[in-house]
Amino acid sequence: MQNPDKQENTVKILGEIDRMIHEPARLMIMAYLYVIESADFVFMMRQTGLSKGNLSSHLSKLESAGYVDIRKEFVKKIPRTFLSLSQTGREAFDRYQQQMKLFLTELP
Repeated sequence: MQNPDKQENTVKILGEIDRMIHEPARLMIMAYLYVIESADFVFMMRQTGLSKGNLSSHLSKLESAGYVDIRKEFVKKIPRTFLSLSQTGREAFDRYQQQMKLFLTELP
């Protein structure tokens, strides 16, 4: 039988998880951008398997949260969208990782 205090702590940790990152598609986006400096929209679409509309929707939410920087520019007269984690996004992802590790170690 699990210790009630440990169970309460496990539930508390899970309640503090950043829901903006925890959603599976956004977690994939954040994870890719965490390990690479920046990526273009097409690369991210291919890596995540998300449609243009779905990826765009999740990126808008991450940008509104201040986690992702989106910059548009022309490369050889072709418009391209580049994505990168903001400093806030990098810090949020670090916290998310720590919370998930703690949560998983607290399981019985």
